[in-house]
Amino acid sequence: MNIFGRLFKIGQSEAHSAIDKLEDPIKLTEQGIRDMKEDLDKALNALAQVKAMAIRSKNDVQTYKSKAQDYEQKAIMLLQRAEKGEIESSEADRLASEALIQKEENLKHVSRSMGEQQQYDDSVAKLESNVKRLRSTIAKWENELKTLKARVKVSTATKNINKQMAQIDSSSTVSMLERMKDKVAQEEALAESYGEIANESRSIDEEIDRKLAETGSASASDELAKLKAKIGIKKEE
Repeated sequence: MNIFGRLFKIGQSEAHSAIDKLEDPIKLTEQGIRDMKEDLDKALNALAQVKAMAIRSKNDVQTYKSKAQDYEQKAIMLLQRAEKGEIESSEADRLASEALIQKEENLKHVSRSMGEQQQYDDSVAKLESNVKRLRSTIAKWENELKTLKARVKVSTATKNINKQMAQIDSSSTVSMLERMKDKVAQEEALAESYGEIANESRSIDEEIDRKLAETGSASASDELAKLKAKIGIKKEE
């Protein structure tokens, strides 16, 4: 192989590699099915045409056979009329001979048409086999395409999930959880602190109110004693 041939092979290999990377196998399969369906349409068209020719040859065989029989019958009738004296014997022989010649010609046509019919029948059988094989292959590819599409969906979903899982850093996740725990603990402690402050505030207020209440009670007692003394009621021992 010369240098140009090797360069061509290398370029061809790289081209195939690029195609393998870029082209979608589903699209390639769909295109293959479309191509086969076009071949099927062509095969069906050819089958219809060959069948038509086979039918025509079969009809020709029957037509030529009928004509051969007709010419033979006419030759017999001519000879019978000559025997009866209705036609001159020489004229009857001449016409009967012509009729027999036409009979032989039609028998040759019969033989030829039968040969053509056999050829057409063989072609029909081959085309029908091709059509059957194409239909079977198309059905197989269509079923495989359905399976392929389902597998692609599953693999894509699995790939996306695995990709997301792969992008999760376990150490960073644990660190984030620890920070969240610290934050929650801090918030809980802060809430408890505010609660204690609130309780302390309430205790001081209650103590102040209680002292004020005691002072008020003492003043009321003194006033009561003064009132009793004023009206002459002695203080009880």
